[in-house]
Amino acid sequence: MTDLLPTQPAIEHKIAAIEISHHRLPLDPPFRASWDTKPRVHFDATVVRVRTDTGLEGVASGDLMVGFAGHENLFIGRDPLAIERHYRVLSHIDFHYGRCWPLDLALWDLAGKITGQPCWKLLGGLSRKVRAYASSGTLRSPAETADVAERMLAEGFPALKLRFHRGDWREDIQALEAVRARLGDRIDLMVDCNQGWRMAWDTEAPWTYKDALVVARELERLNVYWMEEPLHRADASGMRSLREAVDVRIAGGEMTRSLTDFRDLIDGRCLDVLQPDVALVGGITGCRRVALMAQEHNLIFTPHTWTNGMGVTANAHLCGGCADVPFLEFPYDPPEWSLDRRDFLMAEPLVVDAEGWIDLGLTPGMGYRLNEERLARTRIG
Repeated sequence: MTDLLPTQPAIEHKIAAIEISHHRLPLDPPFRASWDTKPRVHFDATVVRVRTDTGLEGVASGDLMVGFAGHENLFIGRDPLAIERHYRVLSHIDFHYGRCWPLDLALWDLAGKITGQPCWKLLGGLSRKVRAYASSGTLRSPAETADVAERMLAEGFPALKLRFHRGDWREDIQALEAVRARLGDRIDLMVDCNQGWRMAWDTEAPWTYKDALVVARELERLNVYWMEEPLHRADASGMRSLREAVDVRIAGGEMTRSLTDFRDLIDGRCLDVLQPDVALVGGITGCRRVALMAQEHNLIFTPHTWTNGMGVTANAHLCGGCADVPFLEFPYDPPEWSLDRRDFLMAEPLVVDAEGWIDLGLTPGMGYRLNEERLARTRIG
């Protein structure tokens, strides 16, 4: 009989500390986001660190963690791998206070480091690579928009998302027409109408169903891949009617807060493309449920992720793990929104290869590293 090799006892890890810090990068010149009536003179980011009693650390970035203070005791001393348990606690905090989902992302990063596996493998191991689409954030003239599209195609991106919000949708259509005239069908185009929500100070009314229908028919003519947030987020019946009326895919859900709302949107046949962002909606643990619901209903799941590179990376790991995404949002609109601005927290920016792929690699956890010197310089709390 062959002697069995002795096994090493499993190391028991416990959460020892949770640290939250806030950082601000001044923007000069300001970033003029299409969805914001105020020029942005700084870019804020929150970093969450979860440390174990064995010296490991998981890190993530996302929302402000409003309401988390005072709830640390619900996690300290617990097994960091009890992620479903932690998800339930975070869902209760979300209900009563704010979106504290960056902690879920940090726990997944930590889980990868504990197990020695990249997160995409822990989440199902479907694919090491995720195709990205370039997501613009500013409004330009038709000729300048065509220039941007041509540059994105040359850099390897298979698709580009353009923003509407010039005040007259006919001017928005002219920018799309300029891209099609320059590039034909060599690049897929998506349009973000930004009607689902507003900044707190923006009181402009959203489009009605008939407003959106007129625009949707123009997008159909121009072979747009999807039409994002064409109606107010609560107008489920309008989204369903719009989806039935046109061939262009209807996308939404980037700020939908409850997973049960996604269930209802799916059951109501309201959307073709579901877009929850793991940094804002349910973390990886919750959005994984949405990804699987989408798959079972033959819908597209591809997260909205207009955030820093750490947030994009977290969304990419979920997609690589278990979702058949056509492409993932990659915020990139230089010079106004450069990688240096977007990823100021990171030691190296998240990049795509010459064919537009994000390679998630084999590094345990999320695979990113923090720029500690820059974090120290930009810390505001």
